Amino acid sequence: MASLMSRASAVVKAKLSKLLDRAEDPAETLDYSYEKQLELLQNVKRGIADVVTSKKRLQLQSTQLEQSLVKLEQQARQALAQGREDLARAALERKAAVQSQLQGLDQQVAQLEAQQEKLVASERQLSAKIEAFRSQKEVIKAQYSAAEAQVRIGEAATGIGEQMADTGLAIQRAKDKTETMRARAEAMDELIAAGTLEDFTSDKSSLDRELEALTTASDVDAELARLKGELGAGDRRKELEQ
Repeated sequence: MASLMSRASAVVKAKLSKLLDRAEDPAETLDYSYEKQLELLQNVKRGIADVVTSKKRLQLQSTQLEQSLVKLEQQARQALAQGREDLARAALERKAAVQSQLQGLDQQVAQLEAQQEKLVASERQLSAKIEAFRSQKEVIKAQYSAAEAQVRIGEAATGIGEQMADTGLAIQRAKDKTETMRARAEAMDELIAAGTLEDFTSDKSSLDRELEALTTASDVDAELARLKGELGAGDRRKELEQ
């Protein structure tokens, strides 16, 4: 049972594959694949744009933190100059926290730059591959169109195409019907001439045709007797002359 189901499944798959192969247009398939590759390329470009945007935002934050470091440094100096060591310490503590935060931002910016470089390299490689595919697909489409045209011309010339095959069958059927009608016509003429069938298109009855046949036979007999008489008379003259 399992073997039977397996064979049935194989047959169904083979038939579906054959139907899909007939329905598939290579040009449409290639164009669809090219469009999908372009969509992928656009996604990569959007990814690069997102990474660059994030990097720029972090760089702006880093600039602001660097400005804060300068300001905190100045505040600590002013506090010491005024004998406020406690304020100077507080400013320096805030400066240390900002420096730590700035280092974290620098690391994030470096990671985004590395990611950006990888995406840009991938985008270049993908663009090159897509361009190569575009050129190749146009060549394949042109070759397929030429081959398809050649096949159609060959089918039209040799009559092996579906339409030409139908035309050939129609011609053969017409010939067969013509021969059949000729045979029937000859048979009808023969039957009518033999008197088996009556020709309703003629105003002569079968009796008229029989009488005509007798008359014709009588005329033939009379003509034959005349010829015999003439030949006999000629022979007698020759005997007399001798």
